[in-house]
Amino acid sequence: MMIDSVSELLLERIAAGDFPSAVYLVAEKGEVKAAEAFGRAVIEPEVIDARPDTIYDLASLTKPLITGLLSAILIDRGEISLDDHVSDLLLDFSAPDKNEITVGQLLTHTSKLAAWLPLYLCVDDPEEIIAEIARTPLRDTPDAVTYSDLNYIALGRLIERITGAGLDDAAIEMIFEPLGLNRTFYCPPSIYRRATAASEIGNRFEQQTCEKDFPHLAIRPGAFRGDVIWGEVHDGNAHFMGGVAGHAGLFSTVDNVFRLAHQFLPQYSTLVSAETCELFTRNFSPGGNEHRSIGFQLASTPESTAGVNMSPASFGHLGFTGTSLWVDPTAERVFILLTNRTHCHPLPFILLNSVRRRFHDLAIAWLDANS
Repeated sequence: MMIDSVSELLLERIAAGDFPSAVYLVAEKGEVKAAEAFGRAVIEPEVIDARPDTIYDLASLTKPLITGLLSAILIDRGEISLDDHVSDLLLDFSAPDKNEITVGQLLTHTSKLAAWLPLYLCVDDPEEIIAEIARTPLRDTPDAVTYSDLNYIALGRLIERITGAGLDDAAIEMIFEPLGLNRTFYCPPSIYRRATAASEIGNRFEQQTCEKDFPHLAIRPGAFRGDVIWGEVHDGNAHFMGGVAGHAGLFSTVDNVFRLAHQFLPQYSTLVSAETCELFTRNFSPGGNEHRSIGFQLASTPESTAGVNMSPASFGHLGFTGTSLWVDPTAERVFILLTNRTHCHPLPFILLNSVRRRFHDLAIAWLDANS
């Protein structure tokens, strides 16, 4: 089934050049109500249409869907708590300005770690990444929340230390296999390349960012890819880390993301207890510049992309490649929009927040009218 108003919106934005493809899913009370695919998942080096089962680079949706969910499972098992000091497991965080940072602060982006670093220019070996993050000064800001890739890179390594497995193997054992997710991967096998939406041609965006904001860092040969990024992670730091990281690297389909989204709702979760699911709706930064729960931004955040009609307890996340997930626990609704906005698009990329809000508003109006 399709939602005509949503179809019109996405086709309009594809025609305007915002993104070459889009796949959406809207669900209510555990049932998919509408889903549809539009546009071209790949334009270069060949043309491939998007399908409902097209695999997308989810970018920062990795943070809640893998790192946040694994953290919640470990909390349930009693192997970790929000109040644990990161330095107890990652010794590089023992420096005086880092040794009080907690697991909960990483999960809620309240640690004051820097927002981003081109770690692939800072160190020669991915094994040196945590030490480099620990050497970086904390942000001197009154803001309660600083959204930071570094928080979730550190969490990914912390999870590896606790489980004794690589993050990808932990995800397979603790999430993918129990849920039967057959089109969700870190580092998708090459046989799925033509089923995967393509991303940017090279890393032009990150290269420009490094040249502008980090002119003191030498750009070593091969630091930035030049060909179409297709079937491998777009994010530069995740690519440097072998495609497996706590902040980015996950690939999936709209259906598999829907099944992952259910793990954050106590009515449906098979991996997380109802008590721990409450952490996904709790505001850990009241009065702050953002309202953050474990892994997610809350709809009560001013100017969030939730739109105007989701309940204040709703939570969601965005991905740089053009992806988004929002969950309304009150109405038991899930809204997923996957695009590949970086593919074959000149810089700067289109900011999709207004499209996301409109998508949510239209979908909610349709659900309300058809409930």
